[in-house]
Amino acid sequence: MKKPFQNLVVDHMTFLVEPRFYKVTYALFRVVFGVPPEDVIYNKRRQWPGEKEEASMTFAARVGRYEQDPSLNASMIAVVQPTEPAKQRSHVREILKNRGGSAHWQHIALRTPDLLAFHEHCLERGVNFITPILKDGDEDLIQVFSGEWKLPGATPSGIFFEFVQRSPNPELLSKIEKRQQFFRDKTFLGLYDEKEKEYQSGKVVPFIDDALFEKIEKALGPVKVWEIGERELEGVERLMIDYARPRIAND
Repeated sequence: MKKPFQNLVVDHMTFLVEPRFYKVTYALFRVVFGVPPEDVIYNKRRQWPGEKEEASMTFAARVGRYEQDPSLNASMIAVVQPTEPAKQRSHVREILKNRGGSAHWQHIALRTPDLLAFHEHCLERGVNFITPILKDGDEDLIQVFSGEWKLPGATPSGIFFEFVQRSPNPELLSKIEKRQQFFRDKTFLGLYDEKEKEYQSGKVVPFIDDALFEKIEKALGPVKVWEIGERELEGVERLMIDYARPRIAND
């Protein structure tokens, strides 16, 4: 019998990034995830002994609210282990080995009320996905998985995002199937196999292309993360849309 104190939901998640990715992460959260200034809950900074300037240590962003529908406040954790034979390559085993330690968070699932619209929004801004939109065979949801959050030329991080919509209506399911012609049920196995192919090929898809990352990094220049305002973000969004436009036109 579950006790009241065992009714646990996610309060927050901590996302570790390399310093070079810090400002770009801030911009992607604001532009791709649509975080408004008032939902940047805090931006902690400190001037360390011997340093001339303050440095941003951490910022927290609220990426969504479901206050009007408590049924969507449920939290779930999927636990995965490498089950391949010892002599067979396993991307899960490699991630655990390369990142050190016995356990690591791999991906964060973010829920949206309109996955199709959010997916198009991301594609228009150069975000990469490693799967099409999938229908889960065991749960009443549709989902899509992004490329990995990694620096240009860096080793794979093993960290990516999943975006989901729960209880899609039949009209939406039909629209996805007819329009995009992809519709699979075994989403976990499909994702697992896709990551395995990536790691075996040595070509892991990044969240955004290296070239786009460098454009954003250059556009943000020397400004501190707390100095990034709406003008800078509008410029970042414009260059993301310009970058993605030829690829969308060719699809």
